[in-house]
Amino acid sequence: MAEQLTGLADDRALLGRTSTAERVSDILRSRIADGYFPPGTRLSEDSIGGALGVSRNTLRESFRLLTHERLLVHELNRGVFVRVLTVEDVEDIYRTRALVECAVVRGLAEPPYALDGLAGAVEDGRRSAREGDWKAVSTANIHFHRELVALAGSERTDELMRSVFAELRLAFHVVDDPQRLHEPYIARNAEILEALETGERETAERLLAVYLENSLKRVVEVYLRRVGDER
Repeated sequence: MAEQLTGLADDRALLGRTSTAERVSDILRSRIADGYFPPGTRLSEDSIGGALGVSRNTLRESFRLLTHERLLVHELNRGVFVRVLTVEDVEDIYRTRALVECAVVRGLAEPPYALDGLAGAVEDGRRSAREGDWKAVSTANIHFHRELVALAGSERTDELMRSVFAELRLAFHVVDDPQRLHEPYIARNAEILEALETGERETAERLLAVYLENSLKRVVEVYLRRVGDER
């Protein structure tokens, strides 16, 4: 926990002059998504509040917001914990992803599209794979899909999927073989990008739908194995 708190202290500057619960929530959401606080971790009000330099009330409001986003859970007489997803949670996340991401691709106007963000995410994934940094590959993969959703040009959709992707990372953080989970999707992201670059929306949507179906099966498989072993 000491290492995580040191990182939070570095984030204090992000709060600026207005230490609002929303800004604290943004910081904690990012830290949870990056794995600084793994699923099942108890979050100490005193330690985190001290690291960020915020009041107990501000921190509690932040916890409440993140609980509403299903990233945290409050257990009576025990405190606040980073949520551990169930298999049903994972399946619902992928159901939401399929509904939103495929609809975004289907609803694209005529090409060309603004694909620099997707291309950058593909390259980041390839570079991280060469370096053997599979956590960074996971981050690049999430970035690719966030950029894909951003093609819709909808702030509401971006906000919705920001929470969905943060929740998805909770499942990724309990996986014991991240290379096996993430490596196949480097090439598949590139295939989707290529289809969009050539204006083939139907091909891109078909590739994406199959991608998400396969990814769900793989995530559930490794997630069940890991969670089952800890029971």
